[in-house]
Amino acid sequence: MKIQESAENYLEMILILKERNGQVRSIDIVNEMGYTKPSISIAMKKLRENGYIKVDENGYITLEKLGYEIAVQIYERHQTLTQLLIAAGVNEETAMKDACRIEHIISDESYKCIKEYFKQSKGGS
Repeated sequence: MKIQESAENYLEMILILKERNGQVRSIDIVNEMGYTKPSISIAMKKLRENGYIKVDENGYITLEKLGYEIAVQIYERHQTLTQLLIAAGVNEETAMKDACRIEHIISDESYKCIKEYFKQSKGGS
């Protein structure tokens, strides 16, 4: 299922913050992404209504199964593409920014081929 790039970014950020901090609230996303509280509130409402996240009575956000699957896929793409760009000589900051853009538009076929090629070029690691 294809969702908007912004939704993918929010899901990825929830995953990253959960791994880093153990729990996630909307304010954490505001602080990390630099968006306004109202913008994040609207985005979280849409993600909740579409079944990607759950928000408990204390405001803690957890990824539902589909949201988690999307977040993991996007995060893996981001990491792989960042590493590939760095290995090709791109500075880390630029590589991270470019990978963030590429991760949303690259086809599954192209990504799988790039991932396999990069894996082989690193000696199977």
